Amino acid sequence: MRFRDRRQAGRELAARLRERQVGGALPDPVVLALPRGGATVAAEVATALDAPLDVLVVRKVGAPFHEEFGVGAMAGDGVAVFDDDALRHLGLSESDLAPVVERERAEVRRRERLYRGGRPPPEVRGRTVIVVDDGLATGSTARAALRALRAREPGYLVLAVPVGAPQGVALMRGEADEVVCLYEPAAFMAVGQWYETFDQLTDEDVLGALRERQT
Repeated sequence: MRFRDRRQAGRELAARLRERQVGGALPDPVVLALPRGGATVAAEVATALDAPLDVLVVRKVGAPFHEEFGVGAMAGDGVAVFDDDALRHLGLSESDLAPVVERERAEVRRRERLYRGGRPPPEVRGRTVIVVDDGLATGSTARAALRALRAREPGYLVLAVPVGAPQGVALMRGEADEVVCLYEPAAFMAVGQWYETFDQLTDEDVLGALRERQT
């Protein structure tokens, strides 16, 4: 199974969530996209559920000598969540990564200002919060997002993705109240392999998805 693009994936994910909503689940929902990749998917979900759409910016924390090698992640003003096994393997401590964390936190804030245009983040206390991304691999960014949100006391916390690695999905079941994943292929290598079109999204793409739901 491969999705044509993020739009199609979003519509299929939205249909599954809409079934849950019609059945009486997911009351008073707010949809939070993990940008950039999750924005297009989340726009379809928010439209189907007639829910407000916003973003939760998450950034990977990379190793100082190899920034593409993720050893943790952070969301909003939440604390950075680290992969303890990766830190041990690389001989790193959390204090070693403090400069990287501060740099990524500055980028989180820049993107939040850009995407929200000065709007405050949505109130999530007591509400159904549905976190949407275009896929789930290791789950490091999703874990950071879910923990940051859990501290804001949502009524019910859902992670929704079109496709995910079985191991990552299993781990996230311990972080969210519910994980909705349409497809868990055993031979999972990367999110992009399950899309025919998987373009790199830009800030303007994210802004377009947000405007689409606001109009």
